[in-house]
Amino acid sequence: MRSSPRSQEQEIDVLVVGAGISGIDVAYHLMKRCPGHSFIIAEARERIGGTWDLFRYPGIRSDSDMHTLGLPFRPWRGENAIVDGPSIRDYLEDTAREFGIDKHIRFGQRVVAADWDSTAGRWNVTIDAAGKERVVRARYLYWGSGYYSYSEAHSPPLPGAEDFAGPLIHPQFWPEDQQVEGKTIIVIGSGATAITLVPALVARGAKVVMLQRSPTYVVSRDPKDKIANRLHRFLPSSVAGRLVRWKNVAYSMATYGLARKKPEKVKHAILKGVGERISDARIVEQHFTPDYDPWDQRICLVPDGDLFEAIEAGKAEVVTGQIDRFESSGIRLRSGQLLECDIAVTATGLKMELFGGARLTVDGQPIDMTQRTIYRGMLISGLPNMALAFGYVNASWTLKCDLTARNFCRLVNESARHNDAAFVVPESAQAGERKPMIALDAGYVRRAADILPMQGSRGGWQVRTDVARDTLDFHFSPIEKAEIEFRDCRSETAGASQ
Repeated sequence: MRSSPRSQEQEIDVLVVGAGISGIDVAYHLMKRCPGHSFIIAEARERIGGTWDLFRYPGIRSDSDMHTLGLPFRPWRGENAIVDGPSIRDYLEDTAREFGIDKHIRFGQRVVAADWDSTAGRWNVTIDAAGKERVVRARYLYWGSGYYSYSEAHSPPLPGAEDFAGPLIHPQFWPEDQQVEGKTIIVIGSGATAITLVPALVARGAKVVMLQRSPTYVVSRDPKDKIANRLHRFLPSSVAGRLVRWKNVAYSMATYGLARKKPEKVKHAILKGVGERISDARIVEQHFTPDYDPWDQRICLVPDGDLFEAIEAGKAEVVTGQIDRFESSGIRLRSGQLLECDIAVTATGLKMELFGGARLTVDGQPIDMTQRTIYRGMLISGLPNMALAFGYVNASWTLKCDLTARNFCRLVNESARHNDAAFVVPESAQAGERKPMIALDAGYVRRAADILPMQGSRGGWQVRTDVARDTLDFHFSPIEKAEIEFRDCRSETAGASQ
């Protein structure tokens, strides 16, 4: 699916950035709820899918079920609820085609800068297409570009890496022709990427060691949702989709709430589950028992316990330790142990990046995001006619982004009712105590402290992790009647730089 740039599109009502889940979702709502407004989706890559087109490493999959990660207006009908990356990308492409969203996508269009013109009440958006820049004037700007850099991964210093004789690969840039059969591979990391790679590499004939600095909570889950499959057999798709979605939301909310209130109980249950899969209790204690509580960091999911099966079969092992340096034949740990390998994979995480790396300014003046506060998880104080899609950290990304898309459409329509006045959350609003936007003690969050806006401590200024409360707010506390101001663009001065 491909669409050539429309050079004549210099004026647009809504510019959506990114043709991944968030972009396709808001496009549907714009078509349904704001039919009088024109929009295009600027996508830097040449295909739909975002994350699910970028990542090509073996075994790439989501750890969210497709009944919640999928789009609510097109319920997932696959037999498995936990699926691989290509299946998700195909689903998104089919969805875009079915609803005519694909006709609005402009591929190969990278947004590199956006400047709010207070006098004109427009965003002047600079787009790079194959090295040639053009400016699109948009009344509204919607960022569906995710939260990490596509061009750069997090790669911590690895002493002696230049001495290693084999390939050193980051999963984000996995070589398509990489051969792994018969190889010994060390996967450095213990997050979702690492625990996905290990069983996938084993299935391709490799011997794998997962080298971690510290353990992570890992739970096993049946990739099939049997209740969902039954409901879809007997009920209309839209009804079954809604029931399954809320069933899974209720379950995730209950388990998350229990983890926060009774962490020891949840920890015991998780470790018991691992012990049922791995017969050696020493492995469970040494390599799967974190020193923090569940949901202080994300919990990792393994469908059907595939990671545990690989360990039990002796085709994979976990080593917990600190790297001293690379040597030509492998990795030397601080303990003195040498782990020999043919290939080393650095599953060391992502580099967080908002707005796809684009430069944001107001009347030509730069923005310091750390001095801004996010409202309802989507609006940034002082920045008019702009919304950011950012999903939940404890539930499916789509659940939050779909609410964001619906709220954005409400604001667009309300703006039109105010004679196209610009909507903005004033910087002077009383947000309470300012706190980090993301309530996770994870490395990728700490590393991004200098690029993220903050959250507040009261009302809509809090970044919630509660799907039900956010949904109730959508229905009973409409965002257009909340702490939003609608200002005549001719006298608009909101958002002046710090």
